[in-house]
Amino acid sequence: MNVSIEKSWKKVLQDELKAPYFLELFHTVQKAYLGNTAIYPPQKSIFKAFELCSFDSVKVVILGQDPYHGEGQAHGLCFSVGDGVKVPPSLKNIYKELQSDLGIPMRTTGDLSPWAKQGVLLLNATLTVEMDKPGSHQGLGWEQFTDAVVEKLSNEKKHLVFMLWGKYAEAKGNKIDRKKHLVLVAPHPSPFSTHTGFFGCKHFSKTNEYLAKHNLKKIDW
Repeated sequence: MNVSIEKSWKKVLQDELKAPYFLELFHTVQKAYLGNTAIYPPQKSIFKAFELCSFDSVKVVILGQDPYHGEGQAHGLCFSVGDGVKVPPSLKNIYKELQSDLGIPMRTTGDLSPWAKQGVLLLNATLTVEMDKPGSHQGLGWEQFTDAVVEKLSNEKKHLVFMLWGKYAEAKGNKIDRKKHLVLVAPHPSPFSTHTGFFGCKHFSKTNEYLAKHNLKKIDW
């Protein structure tokens, strides 16, 4: 499997990368990519969230669930799509909240790489998915791996902001040390739940206020 994990992550996650469950996961996913069904994101982008945002540079963590399962959408960052790809409904709602919260005009591109490069880890709980089958790679071991990522961040860093949108992300963040970090919880930005509290959550301004309070550079959203 053609993957690349940035060196600071490789160091922090070395035990996970050698663990029997991860080796089995690696083998299963590699086999899936060689099969007749399309798997997303492209192999080279599976660990893109880590490549663009080193362990040392993480300031904010946004947790997603699955990669997008439509053709050409997923590119390794949760909620994000590549340039030229139609902005999905959940991301459109994130942009609406950004506009309401910070006055940032609605964007036409769905590529969140600029966030990642500023220290926003855009992490899905499951890093791969079969085309048109949401949740198809849940239970393979990805959740254990990304739980370890969240735990390492919580234990080894301080003054991080975790944005947990929806019940799934909220449950995944239940081991975060809230004495050391800011945990922001809201409903998922999906069109089905935005009006139950995502709109008006002001997570983006709250994040920047917290970073500034701890003498950290704000995110240019």
